[in-house]
Amino acid sequence: MDHKESSAVIHVTKLDGLIDRLTEINRALKEAEKVQGDLMKVHPSYQKSARNLASYLTLRHRDIRQLQQELAELGLSSLGRAEAHVMASLNAVLAAAHAIAARPWQSAPPSPDFREGNSLLRKHTEALLGPAPADRAVRIMVTMPSEAASDYQLVHKLVARGMDCMRINCAYDGPDQWTAMADHLNHAREELRRPCRLSMDLAGPKLRVGPLEPGPEVIKVRPQRDVFGRTVVPARVLLVPAAEAVPSNRTGLPAIAIGSGPLSSLRPGNSLHFVDTRGSSRRMVVSGRVGDCVEAECNRTAYLNSGMELHSTIRGNAILRIGSLRALEQFILLHPGDQLVLSNKPSLGRCPELDDNGKMLSPAVITCTIPEILKDVRPGEKIWFDDGRIGGTIQSATGSEATITVTHAAVKGAKLRAHKGINLPDTNLKIASLTPKDLVDLETVAKQADIVGMSFVRQDSDIEKLDAELLRLGRPDIGILLKIETRKAFDNLPQLVMAAMRRPAAGVMIARGDLAVECGFERMAELQEEILWVCEAAHMPVVWATQVLESLAKTGLASRAEITDAAMGQRAECVMLNKGPHLDEAVAALDNILRRMQDHQIKKSAMLRKLARW
Repeated sequence: MDHKESSAVIHVTKLDGLIDRLTEINRALKEAEKVQGDLMKVHPSYQKSARNLASYLTLRHRDIRQLQQELAELGLSSLGRAEAHVMASLNAVLAAAHAIAARPWQSAPPSPDFREGNSLLRKHTEALLGPAPADRAVRIMVTMPSEAASDYQLVHKLVARGMDCMRINCAYDGPDQWTAMADHLNHAREELRRPCRLSMDLAGPKLRVGPLEPGPEVIKVRPQRDVFGRTVVPARVLLVPAAEAVPSNRTGLPAIAIGSGPLSSLRPGNSLHFVDTRGSSRRMVVSGRVGDCVEAECNRTAYLNSGMELHSTIRGNAILRIGSLRALEQFILLHPGDQLVLSNKPSLGRCPELDDNGKMLSPAVITCTIPEILKDVRPGEKIWFDDGRIGGTIQSATGSEATITVTHAAVKGAKLRAHKGINLPDTNLKIASLTPKDLVDLETVAKQADIVGMSFVRQDSDIEKLDAELLRLGRPDIGILLKIETRKAFDNLPQLVMAAMRRPAAGVMIARGDLAVECGFERMAELQEEILWVCEAAHMPVVWATQVLESLAKTGLASRAEITDAAMGQRAECVMLNKGPHLDEAVAALDNILRRMQDHQIKKSAMLRKLARW
């Protein structure tokens, strides 16, 4: 046998082995569709999608990287873009491999096929998020700031700029404000003749640090100085009658309530002498009046507290006494190695107790908004605060309190404030995903929304409870959006998606903030890819969320990295923007980015348009 004949034999043998492996995978995928009992429970519009998801999960339960390389060497599809049509992709490869081997091949037409798989995703996206705008396939969702309840022009501008879905976060504001926002949206839709869905997120059982003991009642005033330390602009304050509601918004100046003394007698040019909290002698000069209030200026930095005396130069050194000042917001400064106690007692958190030498006598204590979680925590589990800025390990747990050793914090210390988020990625929390507040809020949501966002969903039984409540409220038609923001939700993603398929309209939000804290920031890139793949296999729309164009929305200037991130959102069906003073600019920029990117990429597929400039 010569070299040419030997190579042909090796080629045929290798091809036969390749066909055998593909055939075995094909058989496994068909079997998977038969044993999935949940397939019969899904909504009729999701029947084919559920079977395709079962096929995809079966395919991904094996490592086919070597197989993919061998297929690519033959010029065949490597199954790398098979999500929306798994069986169709596999059958196409089998048919091509049999043709190369000159072997007969016949198979029933797969369902969904290539066109139908992509069509089902578009159909389900439209069912949840409404029709796509004329020149853009990916929708834009925008979170409403509180001002949207009173500022119709803001809502009108956002719809005009390209908002396809208004998002109201029910963790903030209240039913009256939500209803006002919904009314503004209805008005804007009518005026602009442009569709825009309304999504309302339930707050869910978000863990947060409880309130802390208030700080001292002190106010600091400081003039502006130049590089030589000379005063350029004096510190300005507004002295107000203690009985009057603080009117600092009239002038933008910090307000100091005067509890007693001849405030009404002060005139421009009068001086007020005082000794500040550091024992430093200071002087303020009256510069003007605003109604019953007095404007005053100080050329040196000063610290004033409640009860402090201000000695005037009128009426023989009359004394004005400062009333109650607003207490400073308290925080706990934590360093690596520090101890922290998490308690379920209904009390205020407090800073650590220190002796005169700064040595800790007792650690800081905090509470949380859902104290019953202390029954679930176990020693050795991780805990994170404030979006991952502070991390620790549970050292001991009694059911009523847990002692934490701080492991991650800035070397110079990190400030933990009240109301910051808490994440327990290792803990098997047994709290309900629908809180009593959520059940009350659903009454308003059911009347107003097209979509209800389910926060902190963890298992399919959570979705069943939401289904039951929506049925009770007469809204079996409302779409649901599953927010994947915990490690358990990610681990249970296929079951959650399958449970959501029981409704006519459903989607998934990649809530990258909490999810990154729960699973690790370094894993975020691969997690969002896997979520996109699973949802594409289920023909279920995905919302790409958290910190998209955040700098642009907050400051008016975008970073280079966030422009790239927004462009990557093209692989989802919707991209969400959060609030900020430059929100309308962010909507316009995102609209532009998505329109440009759809000529280059759809899902994972690169679109090879003509590169005219080269």
